[in-house]
Amino acid sequence: MTAVQKVAIAGSGVAAMAAAIQLAKAGVAVDVFEVKPELSALGSGITLQGNALRVFDSLGVWEDVRKKGMAFEGLTLRAPGPDAPVIAQLPEVKTGGRDYPACMGMYRPDLAGILLKHAEKAGAKVNFGAKVTGFDVRDDQKVEVFVNEAPAGSYDLLIGADGVNSSVRGLMGIDTAPETTGMGIWRTFVSRPKEVEHSELYYGGPVYIAGYTPTGEDTMYAFLVEKAQDRFGVSDEEAVNIMRGESMAYGGPWASIREDLGSAAKVNYTWFTKHLVPGRWNRGPVVIIGDAAHSCPPTIAQGAAQALEDAVVLAELLIGSDALNDKLWDSFHERRVPRVQAVVDASVQLGQWQIEGKKDADAPGLLFGIAQKMAVPA
Repeated sequence: MTAVQKVAIAGSGVAAMAAAIQLAKAGVAVDVFEVKPELSALGSGITLQGNALRVFDSLGVWEDVRKKGMAFEGLTLRAPGPDAPVIAQLPEVKTGGRDYPACMGMYRPDLAGILLKHAEKAGAKVNFGAKVTGFDVRDDQKVEVFVNEAPAGSYDLLIGADGVNSSVRGLMGIDTAPETTGMGIWRTFVSRPKEVEHSELYYGGPVYIAGYTPTGEDTMYAFLVEKAQDRFGVSDEEAVNIMRGESMAYGGPWASIREDLGSAAKVNYTWFTKHLVPGRWNRGPVVIIGDAAHSCPPTIAQGAAQALEDAVVLAELLIGSDALNDKLWDSFHERRVPRVQAVVDASVQLGQWQIEGKKDADAPGLLFGIAQKMAVPA
């Protein structure tokens, strides 16, 4: 018997869908509530480390992910300039183990669609245009969930996996909120030159980091990390021109990227944030996971992996326990908080070194050290 028989999940990102898949497969009744009117994800790419791929296999979605994404090994570091000289070729630790590639790039909407399909196939009911607006924990520890201000039902557990600006986190009375790290990122989706076989990063020049990651046979996403500033009101044409201008110092495949950029290109801009809810992430039968509980810059590409791990560890404990009690929550937090803390700290540190211009910082060493920690299953 599982610790829960009926669960509500707020959100439809990777943490929400991973939890929905695992719980529904175990026979738990799962209702997913997503505030957006339809499934959506920013139309760029995502980098997935091996430990994320290992989770996909446990979910039963790995074959679909493999077909849609592009697996690769290694990381190239380049310097700015017309020749884009290579300064380091770094082997990547297979954080998922020998059975999985070290890394994979893919189109975010493709990943979102795969997870939704499998969640519904497992039996989860996914509701769009549905915002969790309140909850009430009763004496019997059941949680009454309110969606769009109306009662939606009584549940054994409410999981808040509704992103960095989580409504559930606020409803729980948790004051911790994301803070900007001082960096902003431009992202776009472009064609892949054949010479781009894995992720490449350029450090220095007019922006902190310029890079790209292959996402398929003919596609990749490119990004520029700059000082955080108010870019949110710019037009699509202005966004394209900014990316073109800021990338002029970078040679190599950036010439091809600039050719692809046009007035119709999809370019998006966000700020890097950091936060980690201290102590417990649950308040009775309500818990937050993924970006609702923690966020960090994508400098080591572990955000999605950590959200996925949150979901599968929580689901494992819920399925393997008889009751939702302190023993279960202690185990969950012992397995998740120190691991997430290490990722958040390292991700922020890498960005801070760039902001401070510390050219002698051991970025490769920090990347390798975190990768070794992530290679140990959550």
